[in-house]
Amino acid sequence: MDFEQIPDTGAIEAVLFAAGKPVSVAELSHILEREPIDIKNLLTRLQQELDVRGSGITLKWGEGGCQLMTRQELYPIVERLSQVVDRRLSAPVMETLSIIAFKQPITKQEIEHVRGVRIERALAKLLELELIAEVGRKQVLGRPILYGTTDVFLRCFGIRSLEELPALPSTEEAADGLDAEQLELLNEFADRDATGEPDGNA
Repeated sequence: MDFEQIPDTGAIEAVLFAAGKPVSVAELSHILEREPIDIKNLLTRLQQELDVRGSGITLKWGEGGCQLMTRQELYPIVERLSQVVDRRLSAPVMETLSIIAFKQPITKQEIEHVRGVRIERALAKLLELELIAEVGRKQVLGRPILYGTTDVFLRCFGIRSLEELPALPSTEEAADGLDAEQLELLNEFADRDATGEPDGNA
C-alpha cells in the first residue's frame, strides 16, 4: 500500500505507537503537518475506529498529551507478560532490575555496591531485553554511564509510569532480618542518598 493510500487515522496511530509515550496535539500537528483542530478530529475518529473494531488498545489523555494504551479490561491478560519475563530472568537479574527501577538513574558501580557482586552478565541481559537503557553520564571523574528503565519495562510489568511502583520500605523496616554486614551496607547507601553526595569513584 502506498503512503498516500494510508488513512490519516492510520498515520496518527503509527506515530503514537512508535512514540510509546504521550504526544501533545502540537507535536502531532508538527509531525503530520496538519492544523491542531484537524489533529483533534483525527484523534476522535481514531478512538471511534478502535472501539468499532474491538481493538485491545485505546487512546488515553494525560498531562503530556495522548497515548496508545492497553484497554483496562485486558490488564489481567497483559499482566501475564510480566510472568513470562519473570521466568526468563534469573534472581540476580531481577535483583539488578529492581535496584535500577527504584534508584535510577544509577551507575554500574553503584548497583554493584548495593548488591555486593559484579553485575556484567545481569546488566547485559537487561540491555538485551530492552528493560533498561543508558540514560546519560554521571558528572564525576570518568563520567560513568547512568542506567534507567524503559517503556518496555513499564509495559512488561503492567504499569503506566514509575509512580505506580510500590513504595520502598523505610530503612528501619528493611533492616529487619539483615545481618550486621548487610545492615552496614544499607545504612551507608541510605546516608549517601540523604546527603546527595556523589560517588567520585563511580
